[in-house]
Amino acid sequence: MSPRRWGGRFGRSGHPQLVLTTRQLATLIKAGMPLLRALRTVSDQLDPGPLRDILSSVAHGVESGSKFSEALSRHPRWFAPFYVNMVRAGEVGGLLAEVLLRLAELLERQAHVRHRVRSALMYPAFVMIASVGLLSVLVAFVVPTFLGMFTELGSTLPLATRLLIDLCTALRAWWWVVLLGLFGAGACLRLFLQTSSGRRRLDRVTLRLPVVGSLVERLVISRFARTFGALLGSGVPILSALDTVRATVTNTVIREALQDVEQRLKVGESLARPMELSGVFPPMVTRMVALGEETGQLDRMLMQVAQSYEQEVDVQLAGLTQLLEPMLILLVGAVVGFIVIAMFLPLLSLTKLLG
Repeated sequence: MSPRRWGGRFGRSGHPQLVLTTRQLATLIKAGMPLLRALRTVSDQLDPGPLRDILSSVAHGVESGSKFSEALSRHPRWFAPFYVNMVRAGEVGGLLAEVLLRLAELLERQAHVRHRVRSALMYPAFVMIASVGLLSVLVAFVVPTFLGMFTELGSTLPLATRLLIDLCTALRAWWWVVLLGLFGAGACLRLFLQTSSGRRRLDRVTLRLPVVGSLVERLVISRFARTFGALLGSGVPILSALDTVRATVTNTVIREALQDVEQRLKVGESLARPMELSGVFPPMVTRMVALGEETGQLDRMLMQVAQSYEQEVDVQLAGLTQLLEPMLILLVGAVVGFIVIAMFLPLLSLTKLLG
């Protein structure tokens, strides 16, 4: 799961400048400053860039008579549907400052989760890149020097050495075929994943993977619960909130399950029952939703689900990182060790003969 895919459906709503801007707007409006003046004030404080231009455009739209939410909706790359809908609900209910504060907290929480995921992936990615670079140097420069020496010996070489010679010879002669094959496989995979059936298969397989599947499930459900709860807590009607949050879910399997839940909700069913029948949502989630419907505190129950799952994600990411570190070190050590042994076995044999 790439970072691009993880944040793509949320536009640039997780941008640090936008999070800070949202909080500043909430503070100014809560202090009694008119919306237009608050927009101008926050815009003037920003460094020249896209967000400053967009806020100026939003302020111009408000000055021309548009609603704040309507002016925001003209910039979907920066203001995702959940952002616009929450602002619209705040306008209707006269709670714009409170809604903006809730939005800022939501964006900050989402940014924290994204940062945790990226931090967990950074070390394995660095190790893999460094390993590929080290192996490339060995194969391109170090191994050929020894191969010339082995060829001059003319004696029978150990199996490991012969395997290494064949591998290096093939890579040096056919490296372009390898690169072309990797590029072609990547292009085919990308085209396959652009189809609905391909994306559905990948998402279904991802959810069934050991360790990774449960992590992805918790990430998706925590984001769904927090966004859904924030929308409901801001006064957005449940059907509109569910439709908005469904569009932000990146996993096709869970998104299709939510679509079925939305259809059942339209004909008068409760929210928890179709979620339970879908088989996608864990029992803890469906029972918390059912409790929220019974007590009239669905938004609070969803926020508790999100908080619980986010804590589990933090613990699981820490454990996954600790597990990956020794595995990667062992893998790289095994490959480098094979190369070293394959190069030095003939030298040991030659030493014995000379002795």
